[in-house]
Amino acid sequence: MSELTTDLKSLHEATLNNLKNSKANNTLRAYKSDFKDFGAFCAKHGLNSLPTEPKIISLYLTHLSKNSKISTLRRRLVSISMVHKLKGHYLDTKHPIIVENLMGIRRVKGSVQKGKKPLLINYLKLIINVINEQKIDEIKKLRDKSIILIGFGGGFRRTELISIDHEDLEFVPEGLKISIKKSKTDQFGEGMIKGLPYFTNEIYCPVMNLKRWLEVSQIKYGPIFRRFSKGLSLMDNRLTDQSVVLLIKKYLNLAGIENKNFSGHSLRSGFATVAAESGADERSIMAMTGHKTTQMVRRYIKEANIFKNNALNKVKI
Repeated sequence: MSELTTDLKSLHEATLNNLKNSKANNTLRAYKSDFKDFGAFCAKHGLNSLPTEPKIISLYLTHLSKNSKISTLRRRLVSISMVHKLKGHYLDTKHPIIVENLMGIRRVKGSVQKGKKPLLINYLKLIINVINEQKIDEIKKLRDKSIILIGFGGGFRRTELISIDHEDLEFVPEGLKISIKKSKTDQFGEGMIKGLPYFTNEIYCPVMNLKRWLEVSQIKYGPIFRRFSKGLSLMDNRLTDQSVVLLIKKYLNLAGIENKNFSGHSLRSGFATVAAESGADERSIMAMTGHKTTQMVRRYIKEANIFKNNALNKVKI
C-alpha cells in the first residue's frame, strides 16, 4: 500500500511539473505577478486566495473593473486558474457568478480595447532618418537601425527579435532567411523560417542594414543584437526585449512624435497593417508574423482598409 501511495505521489509531482513545463517562463512569471495582486486583495479583506472560490473571484473582478480593461480581467482570471492547477486545486472559472459578472462588467464598460499604435511607413522612415542624423558612432546607428528595420520587416515579437543568433541567419540571392527557434505561439519549439527580401531603397532595407551591422560589428556567432558598454565597446550580452521598446520611444521622441501609445508591439502591428494596406492577404501576413488564428490579422486588415471601399467615398458634396 505504501508503494502505491509513493507511486501516486511521484505521479502527482511529475504531472505538476509537466503543467509548469507546458508554459514559457515569461508566461509563468505573468501568472505569478497576476496572482500576487489577487493575493494582496484577499489578504486585505480576510479572504482565502489559495484555494479560493468563485464568489471571491467575482468580487475581485468587480474590484478590478473600476480601473482595468476587460482584457486585464480575463488575463487575471486565467492566471488565478492556472496557479490553482499548478498547485493541484480545482477552480470553476465557468461558474455563473463569474461568467454573469464578467458579462455585466462588459456591458457597463464596453469591450472595445484601444491597443498600442502601429509603427507605419511614414514614422518608420522618420525614425531611420533621425538615427542617421544623430551625432553618435556609426556602429551604434547600424545596430539601432537594424533592430527597428528587421523587427518591422519580419513582423517580429520583441522577444523573438532579441533572440536571433548569427546561426539563425542565411543570406540568399533573394534576401535573408531567419530561423525562429521558438516563439509565444510555438511552445513546442517546432520553429519557423521568415524570409525578408531586399528593398529597392537601401536606406530602409532591413537586409542591407543588417549586413552592414554584421560587417562593422564583426559578429560571427551568438546574439546579433548586443549591448554596448559605456565606452561603446560591443559586449557579448544579448539585448533585453525592453531595450527594443526604449529604442522605439527614444527615436520617436527625437523625431518630434508623441511616443506614449507606441510599444515594442508597434513594429509587429505596423508590419501587418502596412502589408494589409498594400493588398497582402491574411495568409501571407500570418506566414510572416506567425499568428495562429485569423482574428488579430483580420483586425489589422479591417483597420488598414477603413478608407478603402468606404461608403462615404460614393457621396458627392
